[in-house]
Amino acid sequence: MPKFDVDESLVRKLAGLLEETGLNEIEYEISDQRIRVTRGGATMIAAAQAAPMAQAPAMAGAAPAAAPSDAPPAGAVLSPMVGTVYVSPEPGAPPYVKVGDQVAEGQTLLIVEAMKVMNPIPAPRAGKVEQILVSDAQPVEYGDVLLVVQ
Repeated sequence: MPKFDVDESLVRKLAGLLEETGLNEIEYEISDQRIRVTRGGATMIAAAQAAPMAQAPAMAGAAPAAAPSDAPPAGAVLSPMVGTVYVSPEPGAPPYVKVGDQVAEGQTLLIVEAMKVMNPIPAPRAGKVEQILVSDAQPVEYGDVLLVVQ
């Protein structure tokens, strides 16, 4: 992967746009260089221009078949950022929730740590915890299903 110099002022402008617009992610590409900034951190990716072109036909052909199976289950709580998930407030403490627990809207379900910041993940609705799909200290990506609340 080729290296490129990061334009700090561009990254700051993109981060400012995220703040102004309330978006969670923004991507800027020029020539064969790409910068993606997400809330909770910045990811910089350098990619050859030919790589996205090679992927486009495969993605276009596979999208209709893959879309139904890639859809998150009903009641899914998704990770709002890239980071490390923790199921309890500190090592050795009981987990925030277990399968079968009733939760209130806004109750902390777990924590995603990103860039040394602990981000509580609240329950989007009241309900019962049906599944927990992550384990303690597991790395997660933006959009990963963490658990299911019905």
